Amino acid sequence: MKQQLEAVVDAMTPEVYQRLATAVETGKWPDGVALTQEQRDNCLQLVMLYQARHNATPQHMTIGQGGEMVTKSKRELKEEFGIDAEITRINLH
Repeated sequence: MKQQLEAVVDAMTPEVYQRLATAVETGKWPDGVALTQEQRDNCLQLVMLYQARHNATPQHMTIGQGGEMVTKSKRELKEEFGIDAEITRINLH
């Protein structure tokens, strides 16, 4: 089973990866049909395995190369999005 899974990940193109990632995010296939829970679980596993091999520039809450979950601090995310760390926003309701 592991060899079959490895073969599937080896054969995945970036386009297939993106379709699977979008399906996991939206819960639907590109034609609008909802994924079953089993399909969603399987797609998520394939997305994570693909990321573990190919994600050289991981985003927050993705899998980086080598299989580690990437989390970023609030400061790192602000820097990434070009938000000045010295600015404090206060929302008044």
